[in-house]
Amino acid sequence: MRFKLPEIPPPQLISALRGFNLLPAIVFLPTRKRCDEAAQEVALVAKNFKTQDAERAEKRRRFVREYTEAHPEIAYHKHRNTVIRGGIASHHAGHIPAWKLLVEKLMAAGLLDAIFATSTVAAGVDFPARTVVISNADTRGNDGWRPLFASELQQMTGRAGRRGRDNVGFAVLVPGVYQNPLRIANLLRAQPDALQSQFRATYTSLLNLLDAYGSFSQVREIAERSFAFRETARKISKLERERSRTQSFIEQNLKESGFQISVDDVRGLERLASARMRLHENLPDTRAELRHRWLTDNVQQGRIVSQGRSGRRFFLVLQKHGERVVAMRENGQGVTLQLSHITRIYFKKYPLHENSLDDAFHDIHEGKNPAIDEPKFSRIEDENTGATELIEDLIQSLPPSGLSKPERNGCLQVLWNFLEDADSLEKFSRDIDVLRGEIWQPFENRAKVLDSLGYLDYVGQKVTEEGRWLADVRVDRPLLVGEALRRGFFTDYELPQTVALMAALASDSDRNYGELPLEDDILKILGEFETVAFEIAGQEWRFEVEPAPELNFSAAATAAFWANGADWGELVEESGAAEGDLVRLLSRTGEALMQVAGLGKSNPAVADVAARAVEIVLREPIR
Repeated sequence: MRFKLPEIPPPQLISALRGFNLLPAIVFLPTRKRCDEAAQEVALVAKNFKTQDAERAEKRRRFVREYTEAHPEIAYHKHRNTVIRGGIASHHAGHIPAWKLLVEKLMAAGLLDAIFATSTVAAGVDFPARTVVISNADTRGNDGWRPLFASELQQMTGRAGRRGRDNVGFAVLVPGVYQNPLRIANLLRAQPDALQSQFRATYTSLLNLLDAYGSFSQVREIAERSFAFRETARKISKLERERSRTQSFIEQNLKESGFQISVDDVRGLERLASARMRLHENLPDTRAELRHRWLTDNVQQGRIVSQGRSGRRFFLVLQKHGERVVAMRENGQGVTLQLSHITRIYFKKYPLHENSLDDAFHDIHEGKNPAIDEPKFSRIEDENTGATELIEDLIQSLPPSGLSKPERNGCLQVLWNFLEDADSLEKFSRDIDVLRGEIWQPFENRAKVLDSLGYLDYVGQKVTEEGRWLADVRVDRPLLVGEALRRGFFTDYELPQTVALMAALASDSDRNYGELPLEDDILKILGEFETVAFEIAGQEWRFEVEPAPELNFSAAATAAFWANGADWGELVEESGAAEGDLVRLLSRTGEALMQVAGLGKSNPAVADVAARAVEIVLREPIR
C-alpha cells in the first residue's frame, strides 16, 4: 500500500522527534533542493532559545569561525546562519567539500540536532545519529526516479544509533507522496543486493592488459576469470561439464560397439543429417510457393517491375507492405499493386529522387536494365536432388573401409543411435561459444577500433608506441583525449582554451553546469573537435562500439570562466550551478589534465601545457 498523505513539515517533524527524545537525527529526503529548503524552514522557526540552546548556538558560532580560518571559501556560504542559528544542516553532493566536512565535524561534536541528506550520504559518511528518518521508498538517480535498493535502505537504517551512547537506534518512517511502508518492510528483510563488478571492456583496460600479457588469448582468459563475468563463467563451466559427460558416454559406447569409429564420426553424421534436413525444409512444395518467395525477395524499393501478360506496363516500386506494393507509373501517378500480379522484376535499383522517374523508365525502354530470371521449379528440384545425393554419399562413407555390407549397415546404425547425443554436443559447444563471445566480443570490437586508429596492431596482437602512452591516460573518454593530443588541440591554444576542451571531455555529459556564454574562440575549437569526435564515432559504429557521449559545452564555458581568473564566489554567482557540481567538474578536469601532465617522456610539450593548466584549475577551493 502507499500513503496518500503529504509530507510532514520539517519544523513539525523535528519538534516531534525532540519530544520523543529521538534527536540527533538524519532525515533522508529525495532531492538536494528539498534538503536545503527543509534545513532553512527549521532554522526560521528557531526563535526562542532556551539557555542550553543559546549556549549550543554560541559553541557552533565559535566552531564555524575557527573552521572558516582554514577554509575561507565557506565564509559567505548561504547556509552558514542556518547551521549556527537552527542547529540544522543539509548535506549532499551539491555542496562544496569544505562545507560537507564542516557539517560532519559539527555532527560528530554533538552540536547539530539534525541533518537533511540525500540517500547517497548513507554510503559514504558515518554520522553519529540516534535516529534516521525515511521519507521515501523511491530515490532519484541519474536516470530519474527509481525504487530504493535493499542495500541502500540497509545503509541508511544502519546509521541509526551512536556507538557508545545508544543501546538501540531508531528508524522512523514518515508519510510522504512517495512513501510505501510495505516495500520498506520487505526491503529491510531482503538479502543485500548482489555485488556488481566495475570491470568493463574499455580501451584503456584492453591496451594495458595486451601490453602486459602479449596476446588476445591471455586477455580473454583474464576477462573470463573476472568477477564481472562470474555468473557467465559458472554457466560456461556447467555446460562444459555436461559436454564432457556426453562425450564420455558416446566414447564408451562406441568402444563397446567394436567398430573403429570415433566421436568425430558421430558429430560428422549429425552435421550431414542437419544439412539434409535444412535442404528439405527450404525447398518449396509447389511452383506457386517458389514464385512467391522469389517475388518477396526481389520486389524491392527503387526497382522497376511490370504487370500484365504483355509485360509492357512498368512501375517504379516505392514501398512494399506484405502483399501490397506501392508504386509509381511512368506518368507519375501513384498505384497499388498486388505482389502476386507482378510478372517481371528488373535488376537495377534507383534512388528515390526527382530524376529517378526519368532515369528508371528511360533505361527500361533503352534495354539498359535487364530482367531478373525467375527460377524454374524443375531446376530447384534437380539442384536439391543433387545436393541430397551428395550428402547421402558422404554419410555412406563414414564407416571404415574394408567392412562387409552387413557390417557397414551395423556401423551406420551405431552412429545413428547417438545422433541425438551428438546434437547435444553441438548445442553445448554453440552455447559455450555464445557465452564466451558475450565476454570477449566487446574487447575484440574495441581492439579493431584501436587498430583502425593506429594505437594497436590487431594482426600482430601488440600495442603500438602511441597505444602505450594512451594506456597511461586514464580518463572517461580516452580515445577522444588521445586524438586531441595527437592532433595538437592541447598545444595550439591558450591555457583557458585547453582547460575548456578538457572540461568538455571530462565532465558528465548530461549535467548542466550553468548558463555562462561560450567565447567565440572556444566555440570554434569545440566545433573543430566535434568533427574529430564524429570521425572516431564512425569507426566505433563500424565495429559496433557505442560512441562516447557528446561534448558538454556548458562545462567548457564554466571551466574557461574559472581558468580566466574568476574567484569562487564570482563563479558560483555567474554560473548559477550548484557548488558541489562545480567542484566535481573542476576536480575531474584537473585530474584529467594531471594524467596528461604525466606523459613527460612520450609527449613533453603536451605534458608541460597540461601541468600549467593543472595549476590554474586546482586552486582553492578545488583541492
